[in-house]
Amino acid sequence: MSRTDPSNPARPAAGAILCPLDEIASPGSRGFRFRVEEAVFAGFVIRRGEAVVGYVDSCPHAGWPLAGPNGRFLTRENDLILCAGHAALFRIEDGAMVAGPCQDVALTPWPVRIQGSDIVVA
Repeated sequence: MSRTDPSNPARPAAGAILCPLDEIASPGSRGFRFRVEEAVFAGFVIRRGEAVVGYVDSCPHAGWPLAGPNGRFLTRENDLILCAGHAALFRIEDGAMVAGPCQDVALTPWPVRIQGSDIVVA
């Protein structure tokens, strides 16, 4: 079962609290990993001010996690999502690839939202 499969039992349910909003810098990002038996779900959240967006942590080109050993999902300028494996770049607002080895691909959205002072799965 892939991390992008919506029926993945390790994918957290709507309403699950991921973390307090203030645990992610603005702009900034944080990865999340969940495991249920053999199933694994990996996602990440990007924060820009009082807005958050989430994506499944899987490169649409190669299927591997986006962050490198340092755990960063964003470029140094914090303006694009970076795949550490092959330096592909994706827009934060919609996950579309803007530079890299593929045309017309995008990251898989992971719906998240702010609820009170927390980031939750939408």
